Amino acid sequence: MTDRRENYRNVRGLGVDLEKRAMLYAAQTECVVNWTTRDGWPVGVMHRFVWHEERFWITCAVERKRVAALRARPQSSVVVSSEGTWLGGDVTTTAKTLATIHDDRETKDWFYPRLAERQRQGDAEIAEFLRRIDTPGRVVIELDPVSWITYDGNRLEASLRGMEYDPAMAKPTRNPARPPDGWITRWWTDAGLGD
Repeated sequence: MTDRRENYRNVRGLGVDLEKRAMLYAAQTECVVNWTTRDGWPVGVMHRFVWHEERFWITCAVERKRVAALRARPQSSVVVSSEGTWLGGDVTTTAKTLATIHDDRETKDWFYPRLAERQRQGDAEIAEFLRRIDTPGRVVIELDPVSWITYDGNRLEASLRGMEYDPAMAKPTRNPARPPDGWITRWWTDAGLGD
């Protein structure tokens, strides 16, 4: 058993192990990619990603400002959270990364189908996703981790309770937000591919 903790102050030794990281990257499809502007401001946007060969892979249109910024300053970072997945909340990884921009056909040919399979279900949805994404002027960005900051809140919870860590134990989401009264969410998946 790990040392028993009494509060949230000490979070040393509570990192995400490689097995849990693999589960996180299989469960989560979104990440935050961060870079800096030419005047030094850090910025980040949400991206759908593929974890492949120990690297993050994303895509966007070449005219997006992040492409020029990452070419000029490849130092970047990628943040992934377990929130909204079957892993529950409170598992996060942050990777300091070096970015490489790819516009070759070979990279697109393996990446687009992988991304489509993570985002869509069934042959028809995957085919439509590929048709929409494989367009002129799109690039693939490879983000190669050079160092990590990780946190598995389930390790802390086990320590606070004086229990052994069990990787299958999960915390429910900590987001108590609910839609406003009368709000009805209408899902695109209910509209059908042709709509």
